[in-house]
Amino acid sequence: MLIYLRVLKESLAFAINALRNNKLRTLLSLLGVTIGIFSIIGVLAAVDSLKQEIKGSLSSLDNSTIIVMRFSFGPTDIPQWKREQFPDVSYEEYQYIKRNVPDVEAASFVLNVGAESIKYGDKLVTGVNIAPVTDGYYNIEALQLAEGRFFNESESNSGSNVLVLGEEIAEGLFGSLDPLGKQVRLYGQRFTIIGVLEKEGNSIFGPSKDGTVILPVNVVRRIYGSNNKSAFPQIIVKPKAGVDIPEFNAVLTQRLRQVRGLKPDEVNTFFINQLSGFTDLIDNITGTMSTIGGFIGLFSLLVGGFGIANIMFVSVKERTNLIGIQKALGAKNRFILLQFLFESIILAVIGGLIGLGLVWIITVILSQFTGSFEFILSTANALLGLSSSVIIGLIAGIVPAFMASRLDPVEAIRTGM
Repeated sequence: MLIYLRVLKESLAFAINALRNNKLRTLLSLLGVTIGIFSIIGVLAAVDSLKQEIKGSLSSLDNSTIIVMRFSFGPTDIPQWKREQFPDVSYEEYQYIKRNVPDVEAASFVLNVGAESIKYGDKLVTGVNIAPVTDGYYNIEALQLAEGRFFNESESNSGSNVLVLGEEIAEGLFGSLDPLGKQVRLYGQRFTIIGVLEKEGNSIFGPSKDGTVILPVNVVRRIYGSNNKSAFPQIIVKPKAGVDIPEFNAVLTQRLRQVRGLKPDEVNTFFINQLSGFTDLIDNITGTMSTIGGFIGLFSLLVGGFGIANIMFVSVKERTNLIGIQKALGAKNRFILLQFLFESIILAVIGGLIGLGLVWIITVILSQFTGSFEFILSTANALLGLSSSVIIGLIAGIVPAFMASRLDPVEAIRTGM
């Protein structure tokens, strides 16, 4: 055992010494592997960061959450011309679902409307995202309040002029003042502030709630009217925990068909969109991105491997005389083999470490410039990069190392003279 350890140690020492004596060649050999590892791990890190950000944005919503509207999240067999004729979901249908669909934990009627300006005294904040919802939205989104409260069912049904501010809006209008109980102007009307949301940070999945004002949907319904096509409506439903989701969807579909008076041979004029289906779609997209990026990086890594193999062949050729002398002095074939194999692996690992270092530096820099969006270099990706480097070094060096180990000592010395 000690003999093998000594062989390994001496082989490693020879390999390191050879790399030191040929610094320029070593540097050129590193470039290919560095670029390859940088490409693979860079793409994987970017995809992982994107996936984490999207799932973080959706973390407040349960995967069982259902969004009912006239559009589908995914592909559908219904032709576009027919889908365009589907009516929007209505407030009355939302009320019907609350009363007649069992096992509903929370439901909310939501309108998507344009941005507005909000004013307090002489301070004006423009481009404010308006979120008209019913009271059930608080439980569906699991909203966190920094202070105050959310509007209740009575205020929601009556369309009271109350609202909840996002942290960014509260800061822009009031600074260090307490906003609770203050009145602001929105839609040309006075609204009383009853709550402020906790800071959420930027989101790539829809607007951040920091720049959002949440108010009872019936206020906006009075302003826009019930049939205004610019106020795109949807019904969000959260089933109770432990409910059989396919059965729940079947009941929900049957109730909606009933309230719309659809005949058995008519298609649904609405879509039951499961949030879990959307997250699965995101996983598929990011998985495809990882695969494509991995293949691109793999080709770069193979080019780097060919570069290392080429350098190793040159190295064997240059050191033929030395190999002959070593073998004449009693060096075993395995010693020569390990010597060149270690040299190849060390080259690849150093290149891989440099590539990983570049990815880490870029993730740190980008995270500083993108606010709350955090680029991550996971341990799994780092280990993948290092293992890929070792494998490429092993593959690139095995043939030159084997050739060197099989050289005849007399012929090797004569060739080198």
